Amino acid sequence: MALKGNLRDFSVTQLLNLINLARKTGTLTVEGPDSIAWVSFRDGKLIYAQMGNQDGTLTGILTRAERITAKQAEVIKSHATDRSDKELGLLLINAGYLTQQDILASIRQHILDIVYLLFTWIEGLFRFDADVLPPDDAITIRIDLENIIMEGSRRMEEYELLKEEIPSLDMAMKFVDRPGANIRDVQMTVEEWKVVSYINPKNTIRQIAKANKMNELEIRRIVYGLIQAGLVEVIRPEGMPLPPKVKPLPPVDQTKQTSLVNRLIDRIRSL
Repeated sequence: MALKGNLRDFSVTQLLNLINLARKTGTLTVEGPDSIAWVSFRDGKLIYAQMGNQDGTLTGILTRAERITAKQAEVIKSHATDRSDKELGLLLINAGYLTQQDILASIRQHILDIVYLLFTWIEGLFRFDADVLPPDDAITIRIDLENIIMEGSRRMEEYELLKEEIPSLDMAMKFVDRPGANIRDVQMTVEEWKVVSYINPKNTIRQIAKANKMNELEIRRIVYGLIQAGLVEVIRPEGMPLPPKVKPLPPVDQTKQTSLVNRLIDRIRSL
């Protein structure tokens, strides 16, 4: 029987800690408000991850990692439609297009990006299916969970701080009036320039993040940096109606919550 629960009662950090300590093998499915992720483990090691409708094929991963161009990816797909990711990886290595390290590093970063994003999910449902693993033709990598849990916890703390500063992504931005200042003279990263190019009172921060394929942590980091630099300010989008009044939620029963967490811990250890 699979372990099921709610992220409100049992966080991703707690789940990974238990999988690591119990050296579990299986797949964790996490369904958030906007997407779904599958993360697989073998003997407590992270080996695979896939996010929603994101292209998780080797060509998709290599394209996002900028190891190959979108045009090269299309050529590869058209000439290797019947090849598995493992076969395609060997083909690229033998042809001298990429090294084994290039491929493994890209897959590792793909997996880590998904798992680190899960740390910011505070709402959703999860399910752990013991002994369920990714397809045999998928390329897997064994990654220790200890450092991931530490880094994920650090990112979660950063996310909470940024969320306090930028509580809603449904707000817009506008440039601060600075007489004599020219934003082109400001040194910014490529990602920051991408965000700046979309700044308009009609574009929400969420829309800008989607246009640039950024997650909530990434967009909040950049917006916070722009605010601290005195370049932009957050405003209500043009035409946005005032939010309705929300009834306060009833207080959480701490005794019931603690009992639920303890039952979940006992359940996953018994799998």
